[in-house]
Amino acid sequence: MSSAENIRWRQRLESFRKALAQLEAACELEEYSELERAGLVQMFAFSFELAWKTLKDKLFYDGFDEKTPRSVVRRSFEAAYLSEEDSEILLDALRRRNLLAHTYDEDVAERAVKLIKETYFPVLKRACSKLQDTDDA
Repeated sequence: MSSAENIRWRQRLESFRKALAQLEAACELEEYSELERAGLVQMFAFSFELAWKTLKDKLFYDGFDEKTPRSVVRRSFEAAYLSEEDSEILLDALRRRNLLAHTYDEDVAERAVKLIKETYFPVLKRACSKLQDTDDA
């Protein structure tokens, strides 16, 4: 693949790392105001988008041309960038994206916070780490 494609996925990885650092800081809070909770959900959505797009760019650099988030997650498992469990969790996050946006509903918002902090954030962090390892190799 071209040098431009290599640079593109590495630039996207850097953006993903920065977004993930902000999400991590948001996840470290014990309690949230409504605005902070909405911010956490938005930061997760942004980080999730960067995660699948970074994986997409890396897969493209590796010779795969996946188009949708679902196909990117599946191919990332096949390429060993994600474990089977992590790929299933990301597919679940993909299915729940619309639900997570309903932060105005107190119960839904609390479930979203719990899912993001306990389930989705750790997977995004592992994916970023794995991509970083392939970049260092």
